[in-house]
Amino acid sequence: MSDVGDGKRVLVTGGTSGIGAAIAREFALAGASMTVTGLTQSEVDAFIGADEHSIAGCVLDVSDEVSVAELVGSFDRLDVLVNCAGTILRDGQEFDPELFARVLDVNLTGTMRLCVACRPLLAESRGCIVNTASMLTFFGSGFVPAYSASKGGVAQLTKSLAIAWAAEGIRVNAVAPGWIATAFTQPLLDDDERSQTVLSRTPLGRWGRPEDVAGAVCFLCSKTAAFITGVVLPIDGGYSIA
Repeated sequence: MSDVGDGKRVLVTGGTSGIGAAIAREFALAGASMTVTGLTQSEVDAFIGADEHSIAGCVLDVSDEVSVAELVGSFDRLDVLVNCAGTILRDGQEFDPELFARVLDVNLTGTMRLCVACRPLLAESRGCIVNTASMLTFFGSGFVPAYSASKGGVAQLTKSLAIAWAAEGIRVNAVAPGWIATAFTQPLLDDDERSQTVLSRTPLGRWGRPEDVAGAVCFLCSKTAAFITGVVLPIDGGYSIA
């Protein structure tokens, strides 16, 4: 799928760690001109300093419409937008209506902000968007209702924009990662009992790797997927069907 790289201009929000960083590196290896965003300068500096690829980084809060417009306005071309920026609040915090709204503002409305801002450039290049859903797109959660609701919304947003912008040549898809081994999930990985619960339900019998998601994203942005739009692709080792 070398066509996802050479000559392509790619933006990955939330691309300084975990799944987003793996996606950025996959595109960079293919030869794409990469920009990633992180919430703080320290996140961006840590990623750029540790990465062996030539990837540009900048600070972006996806809930800040002015900052989104300024970043996208700095591009003269864009072929691919990958929305990975997101947040989750644990320990019952998402049952607070104000915090619930904050999570939706980042995960769902933030995704929409980037999609709308990038639309003119993507229409010009007949490019594509990949949003980040979740296995909680398909399941409810008694612990993180805002995160779950936001990811359900990402699925419907993806399908809606795929219909709305198809005539402009913009394909819009999403990936729905399951249990992926990242720093974010490390506490669960370190808990043998909880980790075994995950593994026992996962037909492929292992935790996912960020690279598993990155490969699927690159596929959805390749010419091989030229007739695919509006899809929410589970990447969960079969967890959602078990």
